[in-house]
Amino acid sequence: MTSRRGFMAGLVAAGACPRLSWADAGSPAFLSAGRAPNGHYAVFGLGRDGQPIFEIPLPARGHAAAAHPHRPQAVAFARRPGRFVIVLDCVTGREVARLEAPEGRHFYGHGAFSKQGDTLFTTENDYEAGQGCLGVWDVTNGYARVGEFSSGGVGPHDVRLMPDGQTLVVANGGIETHPESGRAKLNLPTMLPNLTYLSLQGEVQEQVTLSADERLNSIRHLDVRSDGLVAFAMQWQGDLSAARPVLGVHQRGQGPELMSMTHAEALTMKGYGGSVVFWAKGQRLAVSSPRGNRVQLFDVAGRHVDGKLELEDVCGLGVLSDALIASAGTGEVFQVRQQATRLWQSGVAWDNHLVAVNRGA
Repeated sequence: MTSRRGFMAGLVAAGACPRLSWADAGSPAFLSAGRAPNGHYAVFGLGRDGQPIFEIPLPARGHAAAAHPHRPQAVAFARRPGRFVIVLDCVTGREVARLEAPEGRHFYGHGAFSKQGDTLFTTENDYEAGQGCLGVWDVTNGYARVGEFSSGGVGPHDVRLMPDGQTLVVANGGIETHPESGRAKLNLPTMLPNLTYLSLQGEVQEQVTLSADERLNSIRHLDVRSDGLVAFAMQWQGDLSAARPVLGVHQRGQGPELMSMTHAEALTMKGYGGSVVFWAKGQRLAVSSPRGNRVQLFDVAGRHVDGKLELEDVCGLGVLSDALIASAGTGEVFQVRQQATRLWQSGVAWDNHLVAVNRGA
């Protein structure tokens, strides 16, 4: 891979390289941040067998990434409350652009491209105002910042493009933070998480909040089914003895629904939903908890738990064909059908998310 990357870099430098695709980067199935065995942080491309295809260094710990829908480019996001977002060419390994949060802002670790890939949206904290916003970046103009708009709440973490290609759904976690206070949560007595649906121009189309007894369940991570059903993973901010379900779903025009689970099942998750993904053709859901060392599996139609996996420090979740893929801080990557099978063991401590790459574009 090193010689291939050097060869491609030479073509780019010579101006002789045609338009590149994800196939030129080795056809990765996923992107993931991680800590390499030497202790350095990087973003990795993972193949269908769970093995790293490429590794590109980062200046500090990453959280998630966004894969451009057409170009072999990865946008790597710093862990909250980080200020760096780096656009990387996954063929040559070079830095394409480094996005800087404006004064009074910091990034929240996630972003989403428009359907055509000409715009990038980033979740951000306007920390002096105590409000969330989405930064808007023009990809065709070297990822220049061209604006921002309100996220519709406090503490926006994840953002996804809806299947219509015209709507963004934002997980406003409800937690106010400030860089001077590190990761301290400043407004727990009044926090109010929500899901907000926005046009690509920032107009609020729909917004839903949780019930009063779920107010301390911070909405953090998202997945979207092809019919627009949104799954959201939450992180409980109250007493763990009163832990609530950490997974819910929402269909536009209706109220949010939490997945049914016993109190004991909620306690095993330690109040922490790490990643969430639809799988089995959208009929099942999975949510991970690195704190609870497990993945809970759900029947979507029945809205209830129908299985569990006990995996140490598991967090990243993805889908390949009919199989669930899970990555862990132990360096392991698992494939799940009827049970979990280890695909790959490495020295990389995988971080929170597996980000799917649209290699068909």
